[in-house]
Amino acid sequence: MEYGNSAETAAAGALPAQRTPSAERAGRTRASSTTVALQEGARQIRESVSSVISGKDEQVHLAVVVLLAGGHLLVEDVPGVGKTVLAKTLAAAMDSSVSRIQFTPDLLPSDVTGVAIYDQVERRFEFQQGPVFANVVIGDEINRASPKTQSALLECMEEGQVTVDGVTHKLPAPFTVFATQNPSEMEGTYALPEAQRDRFMARMSMGYPERDDELAMVDRRDSSDPLASVRASLSATDVSNMIEQASRIYVAPAIKQYIVDLARATREYADVRVGVSPRATLHLVRASRAAAAVAGRDFVVPDDVAKLVGPVFAHRLVLSARGSRGTAASASAARIIDQISQQIAVPTSAATA
Repeated sequence: MEYGNSAETAAAGALPAQRTPSAERAGRTRASSTTVALQEGARQIRESVSSVISGKDEQVHLAVVVLLAGGHLLVEDVPGVGKTVLAKTLAAAMDSSVSRIQFTPDLLPSDVTGVAIYDQVERRFEFQQGPVFANVVIGDEINRASPKTQSALLECMEEGQVTVDGVTHKLPAPFTVFATQNPSEMEGTYALPEAQRDRFMARMSMGYPERDDELAMVDRRDSSDPLASVRASLSATDVSNMIEQASRIYVAPAIKQYIVDLARATREYADVRVGVSPRATLHLVRASRAAAAVAGRDFVVPDDVAKLVGPVFAHRLVLSARGSRGTAASASAARIIDQISQQIAVPTSAATA
């Protein structure tokens, strides 16, 4: 399944805020100079990542979409398939501050957010920033830490700030968390709290590489580490501007209704105990805007939503005992999202113009 497509684009005027596409370009793609720049920036990031990770174009595309939507990404799979390498390569493709947190059972919340330390010379408390104070935070094996430590990221991910001893500290912008986790069935893991899962815009799996891609990986590793050759193509300011520009991509009323109908259907599905939250609805809107920008459009089409609804919604579902019977919960949730997507009417091109 592909998460997005490139389209031929032609330069036009600057992107105004929330304008309706004219009838002149209904049913076809015409990009403004802003969307051309967004598409080019996304291409540079994808190329940097693809130089290290082969055969994972769909996963790389989704990671870039989440980044430009200002969201956080959860990558779940078995050890050794490239989860951390993907996160590190994405971070290396941007000239921004990067930190890595290795989550372990003995990690404390203050090890993540920071702590106030008493300065005996100055006779006052000084706040020592934790590793969460970075543009890109790589949370490795996040579900090996206790739920208490995992919850230290809640305020960070939702509000872009940290509160310690009643004092609020703003995090740098842009701020994004790329977290990896092993399947919950594996030894030594804790289930992510529902509130934590809900703050991740999307979840995806890497999967094993194809034979040729695995052989290419072996060849690249013969001489040197390919990650060392990745050069930053965008600054933190560039990424912040791209996120702001992507947030102005036009979403037609029919598309918004389509997204809301998908969200409401998860709450009414028989095998789902808890459907997706309103936050998930907003996340799908933001991700669809970013996907349109990456494709070189300044408006969202139903296909943008259809390709993202699974990664954005599935990890948030809490299934009933019947819904998860006989298979992994993640597979059951993905199946339910597919069924819901087939039941909800897709807006016509005329309605989205």
